[in-house]
Amino acid sequence: MAREHRHPPSAACLSASMRDLGYSLETAIADLIDNSISAEANKIDIICDVSDDHPLVVILDNGKGMAEGELMAAMRHGTDNPKRHRAPRDLGRFGLGLKTASFSQARSLTVVSKIGASICGAEWSLDRIDATDDWILSLLDEPDIRATPYIDRLCKHGTAVIWRQLDRLLEDEAGDRRQEIVNEKLEAVGRHLSLVFHRFLSGEVKGHPKIALTINGRPIAAFDPFCKKNPATQVLPEEIVRIGDAEVRLQPYVLPHHSRLSASEYDYYQDRSDFISNQGGYIYRNGRLMAWGDWFRLVPKGEATKLARVQIDFPNSLDEDWTIDIKKSRARPPYAVRERLRQIIAKITNRSVTVHRGRGQRLFQETQAPFWERYADHDGIRFAINEQHPIITSLARRLSPNDADLLGTVLDSVAASLPVEMIYSDYSTHPREINQQSVDESQTIERLRSLRQVLYGDGPGDAKAFLQIVRSTHLFDGQIELAEKFISEAFA
Repeated sequence: MAREHRHPPSAACLSASMRDLGYSLETAIADLIDNSISAEANKIDIICDVSDDHPLVVILDNGKGMAEGELMAAMRHGTDNPKRHRAPRDLGRFGLGLKTASFSQARSLTVVSKIGASICGAEWSLDRIDATDDWILSLLDEPDIRATPYIDRLCKHGTAVIWRQLDRLLEDEAGDRRQEIVNEKLEAVGRHLSLVFHRFLSGEVKGHPKIALTINGRPIAAFDPFCKKNPATQVLPEEIVRIGDAEVRLQPYVLPHHSRLSASEYDYYQDRSDFISNQGGYIYRNGRLMAWGDWFRLVPKGEATKLARVQIDFPNSLDEDWTIDIKKSRARPPYAVRERLRQIIAKITNRSVTVHRGRGQRLFQETQAPFWERYADHDGIRFAINEQHPIITSLARRLSPNDADLLGTVLDSVAASLPVEMIYSDYSTHPREINQQSVDESQTIERLRSLRQVLYGDGPGDAKAFLQIVRSTHLFDGQIELAEKFISEAFA
């Protein structure tokens, strides 16, 4: 018969392994903010002070705080069984986040919590664990707590998490280079938190107060990935999938074409990652964004669908079904949700395609004589120069038959050599940087004179038809007012 043998892991080895679960600074801090929100905090301050000889990071909140027994449980590795039923507003799962997130960035973790006149504190030190190869937790007495930095900023109730010995954050740098590295990382932290907690920052999550979040005193504003404040954003009907007694809600959106965004809106969204990368599902657990920018292999990411987004909400009672990882950075929809998403994805894709292509189609609809024509046939889609355009027909009449044939060959060559792939690459990445228009006023007037001469010679001409031709060339798009002024004078 087999014998039982108690065989615990090495504390030193396991704690070192837990440092490399894949946390970044921003995901580590987000994990700690989960705890503050679960503790009903509505004010959370992140302080990163690396100017002193003993640099540190502090996360302060005004949550309900912890008594000593609660603090001891929170400092324990594996506080709760992940299968245990949790309160609906709880953002935790494994009971490991506080420790694994902290050790990913620092070798010392101190937690001090306050409820009214009662205050308690405890500290993990990886140096002590390494030295003893045992899970030795330091319980702080009153003088230790008073000596802990930034504790005086705690309110009547709340918690402070302090990281020291920041070996991962500082990358062994010093002086100006250290500050530069930290500033870059804090910028990434701010961007991450503004997205991950945007619904808490804007007060959208039912049952939770609107939170105020700062980094070194700088407020963090919510970043809405669905651009809901823009009236051109399309909100499609919500879908609901029931899994047991729980509901998963799918809310599709189609973002506006970039031309419908203000310059500040476009820069704001593009600056946080390009539109193609951000398309897909946005998975929220209890209002907290877990994962985003993925179609879960249902459709490939592409230019045509880059404006499509789906907000997917599920409760923490479905954690097992969504295979949530320790970092809360990965979530995969269960089968029933994927199947429903597959059904609605064509709808939002079609809307995204319509919005994205709509501006291009108007090129061929806004005038009776477009310069370019688009053909869709059994061979696919092709673009050709319209040889019936007034400018071209006027020129062809002035040429000999041989020269007119040569002109046709030149135009066919221009159309065939259209650099579609280059245009696609540039336009999909930086659409607002594509600019085919001249801004030189004298050159514009000269072109208008030449165009009038080609079409009408010394005759009177037709002002209305001429303006239509001017618009069709798109050569004067940025200077239509100047063109209209020219026409009013030239055709008077």
